Amino acid sequence: MVIVLADCVFCKIVNGDIPSSEVYSDDQILAFMDIQPVNPGHILIIPKTHANNLKELDPNVGAQMFRLAIRVAEALRKSDVKCEGVNVYLADGEVAGQKVPHVHIHVFPRFTGNGFGLKLGPGYGTQPERSELEEIAEKIKSKL
Repeated sequence: MVIVLADCVFCKIVNGDIPSSEVYSDDQILAFMDIQPVNPGHILIIPKTHANNLKELDPNVGAQMFRLAIRVAEALRKSDVKCEGVNVYLADGEVAGQKVPHVHIHVFPRFTGNGFGLKLGPGYGTQPERSELEEIAEKIKSKL
């Protein structure tokens, strides 16, 4: 069963209320061209059932989305779209940069001089002590 929200732009795409340039579709996921691409060939992969974030996403659907991301990356490389490399990106939550509250994976081609980059925080590059890494790892491991 596909659950959609009336005010979600991606759900409107799933319903056909908003047009999209579809790349792939099956009963659980949809892939289409991003209308604000980082570079030509920028594709979004979404679940057809609404999920605001990863916590709400069915793990099997998430796995299917990532399998498709791998296929899309290979298709970009084989196509005549300018592509020297590929980024696969998922933002989970507004603070992480998620703009649309419906889980989605970005897959987009990269090439020399494309102008895209990640801004790293001021602490990046400082290597923490192993004891700090172990402490954080234990906190996360205990919640798995």
